[in-house]
Amino acid sequence: MTDFPDGMVWLVGAGPGDPELLTRKAERLIAAASVVFYDALVGQGVLDLIPRGVRTVSVGKRAGRHSKDQATIDELIVRAALAGERVVRLKGGDPSIFGRAAEEIDACRAAGVPVAICPGITAAIAAAASLSRSLTLRGLARKLVFATAHYRAGKPIDLDWQALADPQTTLAIYMGKAAAAEVSLGLLSQGLPPDTPVAVIENVSLANEVVISTRLDLLPLAAQSCPGTGPAVLLIGTAIANPVATNLREDAAWCRFTEQPS
Repeated sequence: MTDFPDGMVWLVGAGPGDPELLTRKAERLIAAASVVFYDALVGQGVLDLIPRGVRTVSVGKRAGRHSKDQATIDELIVRAALAGERVVRLKGGDPSIFGRAAEEIDACRAAGVPVAICPGITAAIAAAASLSRSLTLRGLARKLVFATAHYRAGKPIDLDWQALADPQTTLAIYMGKAAAAEVSLGLLSQGLPPDTPVAVIENVSLANEVVISTRLDLLPLAAQSCPGTGPAVLLIGTAIANPVATNLREDAAWCRFTEQPS
């Protein structure tokens, strides 16, 4: 494979979990790898595409439980490439969106290892598709902002709430379920209307996906009602309005659960 010689690293986006959302290039690179270092959020269906005989290494980081720190991951992928392996660094979503891609690219370049990125579908885009929503609306939602809400007990989230509380912006807040109360309070304190539409989407694109639609002032309660412990993305803004809930009752919340058929 001319674009994947021995001794090279590809940072490959695994998408939100559904293997059918992989790009054709991502699938091709996975099939050609000699070793795959994968994150905890990579879906099992995607991992099942790794050919037998390919070495796999879990370097997952999830909910504060880190099997490997970032420096160790950098060292592992560089060492494998210098040993002549074809290295796939498989990341949930898109490597360039909250994926620590910059550190790994810098480590490869510092060691003289060729490195490239294969993009993937990020969770917010997959969530919008699941909701059958557009994240932008002409004349109403002119801007799309991705932010992350790493939540650590006792420490505030470091976000500019004033800049984010723009009624013409659609916000995609990653890893926001645990910090939902702070997100709600921060945006409300800067004037975003209490009835701003919000969707909480857990396990996006997977068989156990959960969707809860609510409003900004009810977001903390909605997030608490998510039954699972999977990763969730919050979509906030006019573009997320749910016509079914709006027609029934202004403050209505709706929830959809999907399960794997038996």
